[in-house]
Amino acid sequence: QVQLVESGGGLVQVGGSLRLSCAVSGRTFSSYAMGWFRQAPGMEREFVAAINWSGDSLYYAKSVKGRFTISRDNAKNTVYLQMNSLKPEDTAVYYCAADGSRLGYLRPGRHDYDYWGQGTQVTVSS
Repeated sequence: QVQLVESGGGLVQVGGSLRLSCAVSGRTFSSYAMGWFRQAPGMEREFVAAINWSGDSLYYAKSVKGRFTISRDNAKNTVYLQMNSLKPEDTAVYYCAADGSRLGYLRPGRHDYDYWGQGTQVTVSS
């Protein structure tokens, strides 16, 4: 059983920063590619960023590239999303997800991920 628990969300002003964390239970965390997604009210869940098992391959949505950074610490079974220069359109519930396929490449599709957290709310006020 793999469980994911996000934390670090909150209310921040435009231009501010937040760091989200996702703690993952399970002995095979280091073999999973990990992703972050977000879902705004009335919108589809969308891809934000992904990282491979070793942390040396990263993939970002165009809307966040240059502002957000995904990273992981396999010793702590945790993946992070550092969010800088936040905009009102970044407001959403943010979810982390684990891809257990071991395909060796990163995928942006929400259906490509096997395990999901419950989400953490990020609100950017103008």
